Amino acid sequence: MGIDFNNISNSPDETIEFGRKLGSQLKGGEIIGICGQLGSGKTHLIKGIAAGAGAEDCREVNSPTFVIVNEYAGRLDIYHIDAYRLNSVSEFEMLGFDDFCYPGSVVLIEWADKIELVLQAIDYIRIVLEHSGESKRRIHIENTPLYIDY
Repeated sequence: MGIDFNNISNSPDETIEFGRKLGSQLKGGEIIGICGQLGSGKTHLIKGIAAGAGAEDCREVNSPTFVIVNEYAGRLDIYHIDAYRLNSVSEFEMLGFDDFCYPGSVVLIEWADKIELVLQAIDYIRIVLEHSGESKRRIHIENTPLYIDY
């Protein structure tokens, strides 16, 4: 069981930097579910997490809306799943989710609220981004491992 944390980001660059700090502290084996409305900064946060986890080319980090899963190589294997177009939990399970989860990987799930029934059965970090102004975002993190320091 981890701790909860709240943060305010005043710009997309701050959201990326917050993600980078988080990503740099990941050890592998983490699953991170990211929720928020369209335009709330989910992909910016994921760009930062991937950079912090050692993704070789962060310019390639983008939302895999149509391919559903992107993989980025780095210090850890990073799997970026976009659940936006999934219509059911069974579609998510058919992606081979279990194959992505191992000690040397990090799984980032964008639009995780669409498949939370599956995630409730596992230990995962839940991040919610909310609009708090034109470029300001409120970031709420639940179940943060004790080894991560913001």
